[in-house]
Amino acid sequence: MESRAVGRSGLQVSRTGLGTMTWGRDTDEYEARDQFSLFREAGGTLFDTADVYASGAAEELLGTLVAEAGDREDVIITTKAGGRRTPERRFDTSRRHLLRALDGSLERLGTDYVDLWLVHGWDDVTPIEETLSALAAAQESGKARYVGVSNYAPWQLTLAAATAEHRHGLALVANEVEYSLLARDGEDDTFGAADAVGSGVLAWSPIGRGVLTGKYRHGTPADSRGASPHLGGFVREYLGKGHQHVVDAVCTAAEGLGVAPVEVAVAWVRDRPGVASVLLGSRTAAQLRGALRAEELTLPEEIRAALDEVSA
Repeated sequence: MESRAVGRSGLQVSRTGLGTMTWGRDTDEYEARDQFSLFREAGGTLFDTADVYASGAAEELLGTLVAEAGDREDVIITTKAGGRRTPERRFDTSRRHLLRALDGSLERLGTDYVDLWLVHGWDDVTPIEETLSALAAAQESGKARYVGVSNYAPWQLTLAAATAEHRHGLALVANEVEYSLLARDGEDDTFGAADAVGSGVLAWSPIGRGVLTGKYRHGTPADSRGASPHLGGFVREYLGKGHQHVVDAVCTAAEGLGVAPVEVAVAWVRDRPGVASVLLGSRTAAQLRGALRAEELTLPEEIRAALDEVSA
């Protein structure tokens, strides 16, 4: 699997990463172990997790599998901090919260450092200078080799990167954002800001929260995320008629190429300029195996152009 630099940094990651949001909740230990082995055998190096995924269980499971494989130095672990599962406050990026969260992540992961540590989202309450001071402290201590942000709007990334460089000589090497054929709002600003400050884009949910697989075209399968009590609303946002023409176009392109729709959706995101890695969030090893087949696919220019137009 091809490796790419994350932004203008020396950090090299596989161009396809493995997300672990469902690990420890919808994905049990056995499925996670199969996913881990399958991804590593395919040449993947980048694993993405967060302290709030399954209330820490995802980090614990990832740490166990990395230890069992004995290849800590050969993988890139990205984790995120600052998220909260409380209705009154979604993010807390205070220095106190972030540094405590990092220590907790390291303990669960069974490692003394993470390769890339990200602020999970923008916090309107905490001054950006305070948030960045925590990132600087983490990097200076060696607990985080590189730092960045997640789900930052272009203006937020630009402000944070400029402040980080000016106050701390700190580079924010990545912005992890949702990006797919169903999520292109403001993409010029997103990629323009990332390029301007030297950040690479890590793209989550490249298959439109599962919708671009085509499995929801004729209803919601009982075993799908769309039918689950905690992710149903997350998926339903893309099930309206306004997105159906994009799903149909992906399925038509896949049929013409003799591949699965998931391969078309992943390849389209992966090869967009500015994308350092596309993060797969498969629930099962079978789903991951299908998505990884995109590694063999390069979309013909006429199909890419058609998908660009229909999803614009």
